Amino acid sequence: MTSDVSGSCQCGRVTYRVSGQFEHFFLCYCSRCQKDTGSAHAANLFSTTAQLVWLSGDALIKTYRVPETRHQKSFCSECGAPVPMMQMDGELLVVPAGSLDQTITKTPDARIFHASRPAWADRLEQIHCFAEGPG
Repeated sequence: MTSDVSGSCQCGRVTYRVSGQFEHFFLCYCSRCQKDTGSAHAANLFSTTAQLVWLSGDALIKTYRVPETRHQKSFCSECGAPVPMMQMDGELLVVPAGSLDQTITKTPDARIFHASRPAWADRLEQIHCFAEGPG
């Protein structure tokens, strides 16, 4: 997928545009993503080349990092909805798929940390699964 896509938080105060290609789309079942989302998994798009531009509300963005880990989540401080974030010292853009305002054609590449899934998630649609993160 190479194009411009836009997104926003739940209250609409934070808006953004991403220009470029997403290399990966993972459904992550790790326990931290379960806590982030209150669900079985997080659905995130990843890019090392796409450009993120904040259109509004960037001053409302807060980021929480789990102490002594690489795990972090950026969110709108007004509504709590997840928003994109840069990780790995700005080398990796992570975009919560649900924050996009358009439908994208890219489908998930894999379920990662699948061994950590809750038992109630066992009957979800079948896509390639990894017991842990991809190599």
